[in-house]
Amino acid sequence: MRRLTRPPLPARTSAFLARCQERADNAQEQGTLDIEREWRNARQRKALTGVLDTLRTMSGPHWRCMYCTDSHGCDIEHFRPKKPYPTHAFHWLNLLLCCTTCNRKKGDQFPTLNGAPLLIDPTVDDPWEHLDFEPESGLIKARYDAQSDQRSPKGLETVRLLALDRREVTIGHSKTFRRLKRTVERALDAGGSAPALIAELLEEDDHGLLPWCFGEIGRTVEPFSDLRLQQPDTWMACEAAFR
Repeated sequence: MRRLTRPPLPARTSAFLARCQERADNAQEQGTLDIEREWRNARQRKALTGVLDTLRTMSGPHWRCMYCTDSHGCDIEHFRPKKPYPTHAFHWLNLLLCCTTCNRKKGDQFPTLNGAPLLIDPTVDDPWEHLDFEPESGLIKARYDAQSDQRSPKGLETVRLLALDRREVTIGHSKTFRRLKRTVERALDAGGSAPALIAELLEEDDHGLLPWCFGEIGRTVEPFSDLRLQQPDTWMACEAAFR
């Protein structure tokens, strides 16, 4: 899972969503709301393609799922599920791009604690504050916080709900990590400029692992630890670029 920046929607698309939400809210007040039907009707309208196009642009050139980052994101996902949260159904800030597997596993589930989401929203949260990566296996797991002596509750629920620790996503993460390692190893052998290394690493990072590699834990793992010791200026430039 990678941190994402949410841009504004085209004005026409934003106005369309506002009209759809107003219609849904009015139907709910009258007790006649069928939010699934409202969404299906809106999904058939050309105006909603602006949402999908913007989400695909956010997710990168391969349209990767905003949860697992491995499968191709194929459709619009509601962070707060539309059936239990119909007042959020057409809110731009509630819409993500999701693959079929994550969508099926999540369904209408939305764990909370005291009303706050326990599912990571990659457009709001820094996923690596709640998740950890295991280089040997490629597993994604909840991050352990030594200060509180527990794993991140948001990380635990996200991993559990989406089964991030027992899916094929581990293969993709492992491949990406190996490519990042080779890139850094070549830089250690041949030298080169920090901007060139940063550009090459970004090109190789399909799964948003760079903040982990240049973060608190990754900095202790070879060859990232070697880069930090042998080329401190390059390390600091990479750290600033990826965190």
